[in-house]
Amino acid sequence: MSKILQIFSSRRTWAWPYLFLGLFVVLPLILVGVYAFTDIEGHFTIRNFVKFFHHSEAIQTFLYSVMIAVFNTAICLLIGYPAAYIMAQEDFKTPKVMAMLFILPMWINFLLRTVATVELFNMCGLPLGEGALLFGLCYDYLPFMIYPIYNTLQKMDNSLVEAAQDLGANRWTCFWKVIVPLSMPGVYSGIVMVFMPTVSTFAIAELLTHNNIKLFGSLIQDYITTTDLLNYGAVLSLVLLIIIGLTSFFGDHDADGEEKGGLV
Repeated sequence: MSKILQIFSSRRTWAWPYLFLGLFVVLPLILVGVYAFTDIEGHFTIRNFVKFFHHSEAIQTFLYSVMIAVFNTAICLLIGYPAAYIMAQEDFKTPKVMAMLFILPMWINFLLRTVATVELFNMCGLPLGEGALLFGLCYDYLPFMIYPIYNTLQKMDNSLVEAAQDLGANRWTCFWKVIVPLSMPGVYSGIVMVFMPTVSTFAIAELLTHNNIKLFGSLIQDYITTTDLLNYGAVLSLVLLIIIGLTSFFGDHDADGEEKGGLV
C-alpha cells in the first residue's frame, strides 16, 4: 500500500499524461506542418499551398463541406435547443431518463450507427444521398448540441426569470430577453462541437452516399493515403486546422462577451 501511495505522490507519475499528449497530439501536428512545407523529396517548398489555391476541386469541396456543416448545425440546434429547454424545466419529472435516451446511442461506435442508418434507409426504400447524409450527421452529433445547452440552462439562476416576470415581462419576453442570452455560452459550445467535426468527417459521407458525395475529410483521406500526394494532403489538413483554430479563437471572445453581458 505504501508503494502505491509513493507512486501516486510522485510528480513524475503525473507527468505521464503530458508525455502522451505531446506524443499523440503535439507531435502529429508538427509532422503535418513539416509535410505541408516539404515536397516528396523532403525539400522546403510552398508549392503545395499554391496548388491548393489553384485547385478548384479542393476549394469547392471545402465550401460544400462548410455548407453541409452549417445545415447540420442548424438542424441540431433547432431540435436540440427545445429538447434541452424542456429537460431543464423544474416541473419536468424525467430529465435523467431523457438524458439516458440521448446517451444510449453514443455507447455504440459511430460507424456501426451509420451502417445501421444505411440499412434503415434501405429497408424503407429511401435513396441514399444528401438527405441521408444530413440525417446521419444529425443523428450522430445531436447529443453534442443538447448537453452543453442543457447544462447551461440547468445552472441558470431562475431568480432572474422571476425578476423579469415581476417587472411585467410575459413568458415570450422572458424567453428571448433572459433565457436565450444566458444560454448562449452553451449554444456556442454546442455549435463548435457539431460544426467542426462535421466539416472534417469522411466515413459518414462515404457510407450514407455510397461515396458519391465527398466532404473535405474524404478529400484529405484520399490524398493522405496516396504516397505521391501525402504532402498535399498535409496542406489540406493544415488549412482545415488553421480555419478551425481561428473559429475557436474568435468564438471564445464572443462567448466571453455573452457571459459578461447576457442581459444587456
